Amino acid sequence: MPALLAESGATKKRKRPVSEAETTSARKSKRKTVEKDPQPTLETEEEILLLEDEILKSRKHYNHIATLLGYCQVHDGQEKISITAAVALCRVFCRLLIDGQLSKPRGASENENTIVQWLRGQLESYKVALIGLLSILDPGVQSTAMTLLLRLLKSESGSTGNTADNHWRKGAFSSLVSRLVDSNTTEGVREEFVEKYLQSYDDLRTYSFSVLRAISDMCTSPQSDDALDNIISMLALLNPDIARKESPDNLYITNAKSGKNVPHSMTAHRKQAQELWLKIIRSNLTKTRRKALLSMVTHHIAPWFNRIELLMDFLSDSFDVGGSTSLTALAGLFHLMQEKNLDYPQFYPKLYSLLDSEVLHSKHRSRFFRLLDTFLSSTHLPAALVASFIKRISRLALFAPPSGIVVVVPWIYNLLTSHPSCTFMIHRKLEHSAHVEGEGMDDPFDMAEPNPMATNAINSSLWEIHTLQSHYHPNVATIAKIISEQFTKQAYNIEDFLDHTYTSMLSAELDKDIKKPPVIEYNIPKKIFSSYEDASQNSLLVSLWDFN
Repeated sequence: MPALLAESGATKKRKRPVSEAETTSARKSKRKTVEKDPQPTLETEEEILLLEDEILKSRKHYNHIATLLGYCQVHDGQEKISITAAVALCRVFCRLLIDGQLSKPRGASENENTIVQWLRGQLESYKVALIGLLSILDPGVQSTAMTLLLRLLKSESGSTGNTADNHWRKGAFSSLVSRLVDSNTTEGVREEFVEKYLQSYDDLRTYSFSVLRAISDMCTSPQSDDALDNIISMLALLNPDIARKESPDNLYITNAKSGKNVPHSMTAHRKQAQELWLKIIRSNLTKTRRKALLSMVTHHIAPWFNRIELLMDFLSDSFDVGGSTSLTALAGLFHLMQEKNLDYPQFYPKLYSLLDSEVLHSKHRSRFFRLLDTFLSSTHLPAALVASFIKRISRLALFAPPSGIVVVVPWIYNLLTSHPSCTFMIHRKLEHSAHVEGEGMDDPFDMAEPNPMATNAINSSLWEIHTLQSHYHPNVATIAKIISEQFTKQAYNIEDFLDHTYTSMLSAELDKDIKKPPVIEYNIPKKIFSSYEDASQNSLLVSLWDFN
């Protein structure tokens, strides 16, 4: 727009000759208006509001939009001016969009079309300026810029004749989401975007799924790891109950032409989320990211899947990684079996294979027993299967630390009470007992058998627990004796035993109130490592060793 345009239909007037002094003064005034580094004074803010008021009053002041854009693009410590100008421009463009000033009317003159074209160009420049404000490392500036852009896009939808897809899937909204997952954007702004917009509006959530899927396609280099982590964190903030709705009931865009990505049903909506999650889990995942995703399967990922069986490959491959990753993968598999009726016959053999010599020494021991308690809680499991788990854990307890044994014994007690057919393992009467007492016998349990249904544990006995009743640690010996006593307690709360460590057990002994001090020496000796003149008074140590 090369010159100031007069209002349409106004009478043309002859221009008054302008003197050189007035021209110089006008140029200085214009330079002052669009100065790139203005001072954040009260006059500057008042000037911005004055320019906004003049734009809304008359079309002849449309050139002030370029001036406000100049203020909006001022960063370098002058963010207050940029935000003030951005807010003013948002009000200006929303008003112009409502009034239809950015739409070309039929039969309009060339002058009118030029004005509309110029205004559209300024609108695009304003969007770019708002995206630029998101790069400023100030949560307040980023939040304001995001809010203004979304408000502007809502006003723009349907006013220029384009479909909603053009505005949200391919335009400034795509740039906004891309900037939000960038590492420069603060976590608080991403949380605000999810909680304020994605949680509330079904159409914004659908468009975001589409944009995030396109971004995840480009996350193939180590430099893009932060972007992928930010995508996962944003999806984790979504309430999974949204996926269980029957139909979309809250739309952010109400007056735009329907686009192909507008959710007409929750099935189509979940399909967008499903494709996004599949894109993420099929990418090159680090061990940390894989474990994070596995922990989210049950509550955050599975509800968004129309075809839950698509997660099977991911969970099976994750189990093959080994260690705690395998345990977390089995938790997801169990959820699919229990809640979604998914058939996975190798679940318990894989769970049984995790019971190795390291499991009771691992830092994930507490989590393992919580999951193991859930996996074996069903009373419909075969007795041979349950007996194999009881026997294998008992054997491992012989080499476990005291803090691990105090978990094992109550856990076995609970299994025996819920599976009475396994109680024969406690007191098993043997034929030819005299021969056994003299020669001993081989344990029928096969520790090396990978199939828990074929270990022959049901024909064995829990002699390991009887051995633990003579453990050096008094607390372990005491708790191991509950297996030999009458089962009067229905079940123990496993949570009471999971967090024991060497430190906690030692502290419990040291902090215990002593009712009666134990007698150590009835006569305090004067010498321990040296001899008395009377040899009968020497200590046992002196008689055994020569310390001279």
